This record gives sequence, C-alpha cells and structure tokens, in this order.
Amino acid sequence: MTARSPAGLPARGLRFLLARRRVLLRLTAWSVLETGQTFLLGYGPARALDDGFLAGRADVGLVWLAVTGIGVLLGAYGTARVYAAVAALVEPFRDRLVERVVARGVRTGDAGSLSGLTQQVEIARDTFAGLVMVSRSFVVTAVGALAGLFTLAPPLLLVVGPPLALGMALFAATLRPLARRQETFLLADEALAGDLGTVCPGLRDVTATGAEAHIAAGTGERVEAELRAARALAHWGVLRVVSLTVGGQLPIVLLLAAAPWLLSHGVTAGALVGALAYVTQSLLPALRNLIHGLGTSGSRLTVVLRRLTRTDTDTDTDTDTDDGNAPPPLRAARPATTTAGTAGTPHPGEKAPPALSLTSVTFAYGSASAPVVQDLDLDLPPGAHLAVVGPSGAGKSTLTALVAGLLTPSRGAVRVGGHPVPGPDAAAGRVLIPQEAYVFGGTLAENLAYLRPDPVPEEEMLAAADAVGLTPLAVRLGGLGARVDPAALSAGERQLVALARAWLSHAPLALLDEATCHLDPGTEERAERAFAARPGGTLVVVAHRISSARRAGRVLVMDGRSTAYGSHEELMRSCALYRDLVGSWAPAPALRRSEPALALRDAYRVDAVAGPGLAGDGGHVVAHRPVGQVQAPRDLRDGGPLGREG
Repeated sequence: MTARSPAGLPARGLRFLLARRRVLLRLTAWSVLETGQTFLLGYGPARALDDGFLAGRADVGLVWLAVTGIGVLLGAYGTARVYAAVAALVEPFRDRLVERVVARGVRTGDAGSLSGLTQQVEIARDTFAGLVMVSRSFVVTAVGALAGLFTLAPPLLLVVGPPLALGMALFAATLRPLARRQETFLLADEALAGDLGTVCPGLRDVTATGAEAHIAAGTGERVEAELRAARALAHWGVLRVVSLTVGGQLPIVLLLAAAPWLLSHGVTAGALVGALAYVTQSLLPALRNLIHGLGTSGSRLTVVLRRLTRTDTDTDTDTDTDDGNAPPPLRAARPATTTAGTAGTPHPGEKAPPALSLTSVTFAYGSASAPVVQDLDLDLPPGAHLAVVGPSGAGKSTLTALVAGLLTPSRGAVRVGGHPVPGPDAAAGRVLIPQEAYVFGGTLAENLAYLRPDPVPEEEMLAAADAVGLTPLAVRLGGLGARVDPAALSAGERQLVALARAWLSHAPLALLDEATCHLDPGTEERAERAFAARPGGTLVVVAHRISSARRAGRVLVMDGRSTAYGSHEELMRSCALYRDLVGSWAPAPALRRSEPALALRDAYRVDAVAGPGLAGDGGHVVAHRPVGQVQAPRDLRDGGPLGREG
C-alpha cells in the first residue's frame, strides 16, 4: 500500500498551476496595468507639484494629474479582468476538492465529511481565491511603489524599506503557529460535526434509553473544545495587528519625522508628498490585505488541504451508502488501496485466520440503555455463508455496522481477516451493501467499477452482471457505457447495480444488510448464491426471507437478549424463537383471514394480533414486543435507524 503525505501538497499545487499556465500568463498580463497604476499614483502628484504647481506652471501640473487619472482607470480595468482569470483558477480547484470529499465520504462513511463538504471545501475555495488576489495585489503594488520611491529619490527607500521589511518578517514568523492553531480549530469542528451527525438522527433512541445527560455531556465537551481552539486562534491575531503597525503605519510616522533631513538631502517637497501617497494609498492597504488575507487564508488553505486530501494517505473503506445523485470521483483522485483479496493471507504452513471473528462483543446505544448485542462470540471461516435472523430491533443491522466499523463495541473485539476493526486492513477486507443502494449519475461501467482502484476489464463487469442478475437491466439501459439516471431506476434496480459493484470488489467478506429486500425471490436467490460462490468469499446476510436462512450453511438467531447458532435443521429442533420466525414467514392457509402464530403470552412474549381489517393482512400478522409494532409476513424490517434495522 502506497501513501502520500501532506508534504506532497506543494508539488501537487505546482502541478495544478502549471497545468493552467495560460491562465497564469493572462493574470500576470492584466496585473501589469495595476503596477503602472501604483507607480503613477505617487509619481504623478510629485511631478505635478515639483514641475507644475510649485514652479508656477499650473498647466503642467494638471497634465500630470490627468495622466495619473488615466493610469487609475487603466488599473481599474486590469483589476476587473483579473477577477475572471482568478475564477478560472478557483473553480477547477473547488471541483477537485468536492470530488475528493465525496469519494471519501461515500466510500468510508467518514462522519467528518459533512464538515468537509459544507464548510471546509468552501473555506478552501474562498481562501485560495483570497490568497491569489492579495498575494498578487501586494506584489504588483510593492513593485510599483518601491520603483516609484527609487525614481523620486533613493533616500526615501531608507525610510520606508526597513520598517516594511521588519513588519513582513514579523508576520512571516506567525504563519506556522497560526496554521497549527487553525488545524486544531478545524479538527474540533470536524469532531463536533461528526458527533452531531451521529446524535441528531438518533435523538429518538437517546430519549427512549434515557441517555440525554450522557449524550449532552459528550457533545458539550466537543463544543467547549471548539470554543477553546477558536480563542487560541484569535489570540494570534494580535500579532497580525503589530505586523501591520510596524510595516504599514510606522513608515508614515518616519517620513514625517525625517522630512527636514530628507529635504536637506535633495528630496523635493513633491517627492515627499509622492512618498506619502505611496505609503498611505498603496503599500498600507496592500499590506493590510496581505496580513489579514494571507494570515487567515494562507494558514486555513494549508490546513484545510491537508484535511481534505487525507484520502491520499488513508486506505478507503468499501462501503455502499445512499446518495442518489452524487457525482463519481475522478479515478485519478482515488487512493491506492491494499488489495483486499490478499489481506490476512497466511504464510505457508500457517493457519488462515477466520474471515470474521467477534470476541465478547457488547454494544448499547447509550450507557443507560440495555445492550443490543451482549457478549457475542462468533468465528466464521473463509468461505462460510451465514444468515442473521431475528425480530425487529434485535440488533441484526447493529451487528453488521459493528463488523463494518461504523459502530464501535462497548466491549470486546471485532476482526475481519485477522485485522482489528476499525482499521484500514479490515476495511479493505469487507464490503457492506445496505438496504438503500448507492447509484450515482455516471455510466453503468463507472458505477460497477467504483470499488476497484484498478481498471476493470469489460469481461469482468459482464460476468458480475450475469452473476447477480443485472444483465437484463444493462441491456435495457444500452450496455455498460450507457449513462445511469439514479432517479429513473427502481429501488430493486439500484440494488442490482450495488450488488454487482460489490461482487466486483476485492473484499472477501460481503455483508448484505437487507440488500435484496426490493428484489423478487428468484433474483434474490441468484444474487446470494453468486456471492456465496465467490472464490474465497465469505457471505453474511441479514435475512429478508426465510429462504435466505434455508440457503445459508449457518444461521445466527438474535433476539436482543441471547443468540442461537447452528444450521436451519438444528435450530428448528433447538430454538423456539427460530421456529416462531419460520412460522411467521410461512404463507397462510387459503381461505383463512387471520390466526395467531402462537398461543398468547408465550415464553418469548410474542403476542398474536388478528383482524381482517389490518392493512396488508395476508393471513396472519405477528407483533413482536411491544404490541402495536405490527410485523408483516415474510418481512422483518422496521423503520428504525441503521438501515431500517437493528
């Protein structure tokens, strides 16, 4: 696995600029007009005084003032043209950052991507534009002003130059610590955004479990951390004021204090007025913009780019999530990843690690709530096929989220291919396909190859499409090169695209969290058998139909308190809950409207609910605690969080 460090940012920035040489040349050409404007802003009034008004020639003075005015107009025209050139640099820069953030957020489930997309990309865009503008403006202004001072009278440089250089040096010394504190602030902002992104969708569960105080305390700590970082950042702003005072305002005082000495050494009154014009009208505003712009923009840009481009150093996580119209990332922006097919490969003579291992795993949504998963031990060998079943709220999707690294266990350890979860090696070794499939508005081939860092041959894509039953849809769309409109696809068609994409991935462990719930039984069976038949592949299915459990070699039954594990036949003999679930999935006898699945108030507190007027009542309806949460036949899904399950 190769990685690029943030130290590569200058090189990549240079390549970005070199690729836009024509834009830079146009920007430089229009900036020349501003340099001429700055030069005339002090030189013109000086000549108007010395050669015109003070010499008794008002006409000459007026001509020099007119020349200065024309220079100002030309400079304003050049400034207007500069904005168009800057836009040609900024917008491609922003687009590339958005592509990187979307790639990381979609593929890794990074909670910080919310802050990245909504705040940091815009910060980078604005600060990059500001950096270009203020840096360019200061350079052209300083060149024009210093050239004018030298032309008027070289001694003027002795008064203006040293404080200007000292102010610039003081400002440069603050850039690195300012950048560090800017990074601390952005890290705190990311942590707060990630925390809110987790807490807000789960407010119902937080309230239900009585975890309000615990959640509020954790969120409050992140708010306080961001406040402390913001205050530390503001303290360093004081030095920027000192730099501006020394470099931009002290020269004015020195020019006035040294006026008698300058006049006695051949500096004319007009030259002295011109020098004051250079400092007050050109150098001071340009320096103020540079210090406030570069001091904030420069440090922000460096820090934000390091944050936004960390996909170049972090290994991706193969996770399909739902975002129907997100654009695909540039393939060049995808990082090199460890080939998941080789993750955890043992040396000759060593025993292969389990494809999936859970050791005493416990998880609860809040410290005051009952565990959803408690002391779960599970080892799956490579090539295993496991179905996870249980009533709604039993923790099935919570289990897949723990395996995928989207949730962290309260206790215990999860390993994928021998690698700890969360972690880059474990992430490379699994692919999660949730109920709501992610399809973006590219070509069908781009959608299918999304989880592969290398180019995918067309033959492999066709084989994947045939394996999961995508071929009829591909033909209807017009082939692999046809563009896909996510909104025009049904939920089942999007699931087929996501299944084929996951089948093409290198990840040996496939987690299907109700990923076939919108497919007909025949297509579902075909897709599951395709994943189970992948060489070296391991399949975990959150069962949507009892047929999924029958096909699996092993079945894990979860009920939120305990678990049972075995084959379908074994569990039918030993597990009452599994028998109940199988019964609730079975078709109802003909000509019978509704009947209880079990006697009322059985040991598992499964209450029968009958009534011919119930919507969707095809025979019998089973309500799993509490009564009122009605369970439709052949479907264990609910409307809860984490993929509507668990």
